[in-house]
Amino acid sequence: MGILTNFIVFEGIDGSGTSTQIDLLKKKLAGRETENRFVFTCEPTGEATGRFLRTILSGEEAAEPETAAFLFAADRWEHLYGKNSVVKALNAGKTVISDRYFFSSLAYQSAACGRELPKLLNSLFPLPEKLFFFDIDPALSLARIAGRSVTEIYEKRDFLEKTAAEYRLVIAEYEQAAPGMKIIRLDAAQSMEQVSRLIWEEIGA
Repeated sequence: MGILTNFIVFEGIDGSGTSTQIDLLKKKLAGRETENRFVFTCEPTGEATGRFLRTILSGEEAAEPETAAFLFAADRWEHLYGKNSVVKALNAGKTVISDRYFFSSLAYQSAACGRELPKLLNSLFPLPEKLFFFDIDPALSLARIAGRSVTEIYEKRDFLEKTAAEYRLVIAEYEQAAPGMKIIRLDAAQSMEQVSRLIWEEIGA
C-alpha cells in the first residue's frame, strides 16, 4: 500500500469537528499566495455514488450494512480516480485535503458489520501522507450534533461509542504498520481556535 504525497486526511466521528476545521482552514488560506495550491474534498463525494450514499445516511433509503460498505468503497474509488479525482489534482501539483477517507469505513462499517469486509474492500487504497485524527468523547460530539437540523443514521450514542473505539484501534494499528504516514492526534474537545492553530502549524501553508 503506497503513500500519496501531498494528500492530507481529516478523520473523526460525527461531531468531532473535521468539517468545521476544513472551513476554518479555507478561510485562513483565502487571499494568500498559496491558496490555489490547495484542493478540498470530502467523502461521500458529490458524484452519483456519493449522492446515493447520502440518501442512505439520511435514512431516506434503506440498505444492509454490508451494502453500505460496498457503496462507500465504490464512491472512494471515484473519489481517487474518477473525473474529479484526488489523483488528478495531486498530479497537477495540488495539495488535497479530504474530510474523511477509508479510515472512516474501517471505523464506521466495522462497527456496523464487523471488520473483515471493510478491511477487504479498502485494502487496495493508498495511504495519505498525513492523517489528522480528531479524538473526542462521543458524549461531547453528540452534544454538538444536537443543534443540527438534520441528523444521520449513525448519529446515535451507542453506535458512536462503538465507532470511536474502532477508530482508536484503527489509528493505533496504522501507527505501527504504516510509519511512512504521519498521524497527528488532536484532542478535539479543545476549542475550535486551539485545534485550528495546531492544524495550521502542521500544514505550514
